[in-house]
Amino acid sequence: MWARRMGSFALAVALTYVLAVISASQHVAASLEGMGAEVGFGTRLEMIVHDLGGMATSFLPMILIGLLIAFGVAASLLRWLPRWRYLLYTIAGAAAVVTIHLALNAAFDITPVAVARTGAGLVVQALCGAVGGYAFARFTAR
Repeated sequence: MWARRMGSFALAVALTYVLAVISASQHVAASLEGMGAEVGFGTRLEMIVHDLGGMATSFLPMILIGLLIAFGVAASLLRWLPRWRYLLYTIAGAAAVVTIHLALNAAFDITPVAVARTGAGLVVQALCGAVGGYAFARFTAR
């Protein structure tokens, strides 16, 4: 049971991180295209691979800690709301990613990924966290 939870947590973190980085990379590619640059499929893939490695030492630990806290809160709430498992973890994942962006912006006036500077981009980042939260709920369900 413990190994399953740890594996599910690692999957949720990885899924959230990969989706968030892909959305950030594609936002940058779209911005470059908007300025007249030609960004082909190969370049987009290169950007994603580069960003996955480049953000692993900063953004990935933030996601890990954020999801750890958020999933802990969700697990506590499950005691009183056991039927809301999927919704609680999904919301927890989304809230964790949004909190990372908003807290860093409020405290240090920085945004870990440029896409989160817009409302729509922040929603996309939240959806990445929501997918990770749902995956955790799904793979830890009894």
